[in-house]
Amino acid sequence: MKFKIKITKKNLICTAAVAAASAAAHIMSGISIFNMLMFPIFYFVIKNLEIEFSEKYAGILTAAAILAGSALTAWLVQYVLLVEDLRVRISDQMFFLNICCSLTVYLLAQLFLNHAGRACILAHTVLMLLAGANYFVWEFRGNELTFADLRTITTGLSVASNYRFSLNAQAANAVLFTVLLLAGARKLQIRCGRRRLMRFVCLSCMILSCVYVARRTEGRTTETWEQKGSYQNGYLLNFVLSIRDSFVEKPKNYTRELIAEIEKDYKGQQKNVSAKKPAIIVIMDESFADFDVLGNLETNRAVTPFFDSLSENTLKGYALASVYGAKTPNSEWEFLTGNSMAYLPSGSVPYQQYVEEKNAYSLVDILKKQEYTCVAMHPYYSTGWSRDSVYPKLGFDEMYFLDDFDQSAPMRKYVSDAAMFAKVIERYEAGKGKENLFLMGITMQNHGGYRDFYENFKTDVYGTDIRYPDVNQYLSLIHQTDLALEKLISYFSEEKEPVVICFFGDHQPSLNSMFYQRMNGKGLSGLTLSELQALYTVPFFIWTNYESESAVMERTSLNFLSGLLLERADLALPPYQRFLSDLREVVPAMNARAYYSKSLRRYVHYGEGSAEDEFWIEKYRNLQYNGLFDDKKRSSVFFGR
Repeated sequence: MKFKIKITKKNLICTAAVAAASAAAHIMSGISIFNMLMFPIFYFVIKNLEIEFSEKYAGILTAAAILAGSALTAWLVQYVLLVEDLRVRISDQMFFLNICCSLTVYLLAQLFLNHAGRACILAHTVLMLLAGANYFVWEFRGNELTFADLRTITTGLSVASNYRFSLNAQAANAVLFTVLLLAGARKLQIRCGRRRLMRFVCLSCMILSCVYVARRTEGRTTETWEQKGSYQNGYLLNFVLSIRDSFVEKPKNYTRELIAEIEKDYKGQQKNVSAKKPAIIVIMDESFADFDVLGNLETNRAVTPFFDSLSENTLKGYALASVYGAKTPNSEWEFLTGNSMAYLPSGSVPYQQYVEEKNAYSLVDILKKQEYTCVAMHPYYSTGWSRDSVYPKLGFDEMYFLDDFDQSAPMRKYVSDAAMFAKVIERYEAGKGKENLFLMGITMQNHGGYRDFYENFKTDVYGTDIRYPDVNQYLSLIHQTDLALEKLISYFSEEKEPVVICFFGDHQPSLNSMFYQRMNGKGLSGLTLSELQALYTVPFFIWTNYESESAVMERTSLNFLSGLLLERADLALPPYQRFLSDLREVVPAMNARAYYSKSLRRYVHYGEGSAEDEFWIEKYRNLQYNGLFDDKKRSSVFFGR
């Protein structure tokens, strides 16, 4: 092996570019002056260093490069994603498993390229791009990027322009360090002469690494909250686990005989109570939340005075969602189907993974059997979350998307809730007296990305003792929703024909992490299960324009909400909804993380409740699996379409 320094004009220009990037990183991202100076110095040395390798040691040098590269990449991924206090929480064993995951990618690259330098460049680049994607996803929605999210990349890109992309000092350091690593890898002009042997060794090591990781992670699950995936599992391992967990397992005691036993108690159809079927309007409002569930927030004016005052002919309260900060369609799916994300892989999106014509039983089927015209509205792109293909499978008769709405006066960059509600009224008027209408509207006004300034939007509601611009913009947005909601209810309160309106938030917004520390005293880490569930709690109401019992429901969940809606509308409950009604008596609320045990009077993780709780939970899991995945033996009693 021979070394020499050869300074060229091209290398000097490249070094100057790195120096400029380092200076920019210091000014814009806050990297230290020491790092700002050392990055271009090290780059200059690496760039001008020429190395000659002996073919005799090609195998050893290749192995050393791949092992060193794997470890450096695994470390750098952790560095870019976590602050030091969290970075040190990963155990040595878990970090070693992350190195094994990184090593597998390096070996795969070497297997195909047979070039140590290029293999290191390719593997490191791919893994750092994955880490970078997770960095931004965490910044925007407060959840970690998993394998299932790759199916939703087009939807994510469609709203990416509404978020602010910026790098902190760690991320900037990681980018510059990556530049050094790639420059060094380019110097590794090493090929193995015995290519077949090299491929055999690479493939064997890959298999051993995969088997080792699989055996060491039995019982570990994908984590998507509090960056647990990164500081408990390590991000690369957590992503690998999300691949494994993307496959839905059949319940251990699942049999068709078990489903038949459950069917015995629910055969037959209930009869309608109401003489006249009311129009049913459902509004799932983007990121609509009530921060009272988190703590006390003083504001310059009431944020949602109309929503808070609504009580006559109203059932209202709080519901658990399974998502936080993003993945609206999961809340939509739970509401429409009565199913729960608790029994699906973490990070999955049913709309894009599991909904097929044959298994798409939902509230739409229930109402179409009762002669309703079913309409879906969403003032954004039809392809978002694959709604343009999912809605027909669910059985909607009509669909309205962005081009069908008035876009002349957007709120920030989205169709306002006022414009959305005007479209709801317009569609109701078009069919009044001629049809039984069910309309499901998904709003867009309050979508995330609350940090930018908009000339067409004024922040007029704000916290009196906080200084978080994104929080204040969000509060002002839902205040506008409240004003629009007042007009919507006022219109229908004058209607003589019976109308039921169900309104709920899809999830809480993802805001400045310091805001949550101000609200609950802890922030987003170290929360008890009850405190964590508060972040998944959204407000709802079901209102009628005719006399009905007023009540406040302390807790429920989105999978139970459609059943409550049918009950308030005095419509027949089919067998599956009757089962859910019975389940709700034992388990009043549940989401993907845990459920509320009525007998224990607290939230518990699945598998940790009372015997009666777990008995009902297990029946629910088996029924859901039957309805979604057992194509040949799907229950016609519960899921007949």
